[in-house]
Amino acid sequence: MIVSVVKEIKDKENRVALTPAGAEQLVQSGNSVLVEKHAGLNSGFSNEEYANAGAEIVSAENAWNAELVMKVKEPLESEYKFLKNNIVFTYFHLAGVAKTLTDALLKNNTTSIAYETVEDNNGRLPLLAPMSAVAGNMSITMGSYYLAKFNNGKGMQLGSVLGKKYGKVVVIGDGIVGKHAAKNAYGMGANVYLFGLYEERFADLKKEIGNELNCMLSNPENIAKHIEDADLVVGCVLLHGAKAPWIVTEEMVKTMQKGSVIVDVSIDQGGCVETSKPTSHSDPVYEKHGVIHYCVTNMPGAYPRASTVALAAATLPYALKLAKEGLNAVKKDSGFAKGINTHKGFITYKPVAEAFGIMNKYTDLARLF
Repeated sequence: MIVSVVKEIKDKENRVALTPAGAEQLVQSGNSVLVEKHAGLNSGFSNEEYANAGAEIVSAENAWNAELVMKVKEPLESEYKFLKNNIVFTYFHLAGVAKTLTDALLKNNTTSIAYETVEDNNGRLPLLAPMSAVAGNMSITMGSYYLAKFNNGKGMQLGSVLGKKYGKVVVIGDGIVGKHAAKNAYGMGANVYLFGLYEERFADLKKEIGNELNCMLSNPENIAKHIEDADLVVGCVLLHGAKAPWIVTEEMVKTMQKGSVIVDVSIDQGGCVETSKPTSHSDPVYEKHGVIHYCVTNMPGAYPRASTVALAAATLPYALKLAKEGLNAVKKDSGFAKGINTHKGFITYKPVAEAFGIMNKYTDLARLF
């Protein structure tokens, strides 16, 4: 199979979908690998390293002209012209982005396999997990930075000072993002409140993060109560492949103290805070009701070396299967099949069709194989 890697063009997106070591494995498995010129440069991988691994360095147009195209982030509008009847393997987050991308995928009969909806045998999201961990860690770093007074923050440091805890961090969601955010904030010495849906998980969360972790049931009353004096709120709500619900309403945001910070990690799927809107690394924050909002849609792109290595390690086994067997690999693996969001001009992942109200475009994937 001809497998290609394209250079990311999203604002300050420095990750790349495949490392030279991964390219070498694909080549050794009998595949041709095309890598767009400088695709890995910002992750610390040179064209020469890919060439030495057996890949061919090509133009953007040639990179898109492959049976399997590997990316990190969703195609942007300027890339729609390259979409065709092939497989694109990347983070799509279709329910959280403009409908125009979904329309372009359908129009061009593109088979879109979304990292974020591939499941393992236990219903977990193995290709989303590594970037969720990075984003969770980063949410505390960014939140702490924007709390600084020179950033118009309220001037509260998150952490322990001479044994006393300072700063209140509210983390909404106790999945991978939430646990990494809470663990990071707790390790700094802040007062951490972690909100989850299942009380039976609280003991394990305390054991994993720390006995002084405050575990709270996630409901509107509890969130409204604790958000009022929070210095940092981290939104980490995820519904598999679907648009995130608004857990934090605009009325709740209005009660927050001036200069406090919201980091909405759920923004890829539309955001779990009503006042959130997508931002970029070049223009990462805005104020609403006196509260600083950080809603960058590709947070891990800020740390491309670590992110690329972690992501590529997770995606490579799936890429090798696709390169060897094509879509037959998906037919044999129901969890992998859940990654297919569009195929043969239809939406095959129901939450995407529901998000846009176009159920007439939805069909069960099994009917198309």
